[in-house]
Amino acid sequence: MNVSVFGCGRWGSFIAWYLNKIGKNVTLWGRPESSRLKKLIENRKNDWLEIDQTFNITDNLKYAAEKSEIILISISAQSLSDFMKNLKNTGVTLNNKIFVLCMKGIEESTGKRLSEIIKDHIGNDSNVAVWVGPGHVQDFITGTPNCMIIDSEKEKIKKMLVKEFSSPLIRFYYGSDLIGSEIGAASKNVMGIAAGILDGLKFESLKGALMSRGTREISRLIKAMGGNELSAYGLAHLGDYQATLFSKHSNNRKFGEMLALGQPYDKLAEGVYTSFALLKLGKKYGTDLPICTAVNTAIKKKTATKKMITDLFLRSIKNEF
Repeated sequence: MNVSVFGCGRWGSFIAWYLNKIGKNVTLWGRPESSRLKKLIENRKNDWLEIDQTFNITDNLKYAAEKSEIILISISAQSLSDFMKNLKNTGVTLNNKIFVLCMKGIEESTGKRLSEIIKDHIGNDSNVAVWVGPGHVQDFITGTPNCMIIDSEKEKIKKMLVKEFSSPLIRFYYGSDLIGSEIGAASKNVMGIAAGILDGLKFESLKGALMSRGTREISRLIKAMGGNELSAYGLAHLGDYQATLFSKHSNNRKFGEMLALGQPYDKLAEGVYTSFALLKLGKKYGTDLPICTAVNTAIKKKTATKKMITDLFLRSIKNEF
């Protein structure tokens, strides 16, 4: 099976490494100006892993798209629409390709889920799936296994991908709610920022409350959007909390911690953009999102205070469910 992975950052390079290890013919693409791509080409390794000589590394978008029947995308969620425009401009026929979205986010400017962006460019009958759930590159490359999910509106594609991509390192489950899988996966990054804020303010003991109330908050939004609210309690959201709310490898958690400490953080924290997008969705679907709102306020003010947190968790008394 020929697959192309678009995006040579931490997760994209891991996906290419992983799929190569389980016997797929892999092409890894990165932007011509990417320093990460240059490092991979020159050294066959990056800060996280080493790759062998058995798969292609290229900056030629058309070549990578033509090469494979399955296109896996792992780039910034906010860049997806522009990326798809560039991909279409190559002239490669795309409606017979399978697109697997391996990043977690919502388009800030529109509030669209990433699968909706693919449909905008390829058509409503496009073959699109998402690969989401817990796990860090740093853990996978040492042999630590985890469980993830693949979800798609097309059962045949979902089952084929789970069969082809499963291994002792990653056990895939079939997702059953694309809305919930995408919203849950994206919004857990916002909860990761909230967890980092708690770390920075020395309120770590509130993480239990954050996990409980955060999951409930997102479940209400998923339901309002037409998804299954139970999806918030699955691998895409609650199941990914340990890797996002507690792990030292989590960029979103670290961003929140640095925000509370008043220090800069220069790595990509997708939850920043997602917090803005979620508030648009909350307004559109009439859903109260107090934790997302608090995170959004902290980002805008570039600070998080203990009063902000106590005001959030000591709101008016009400039933838990």
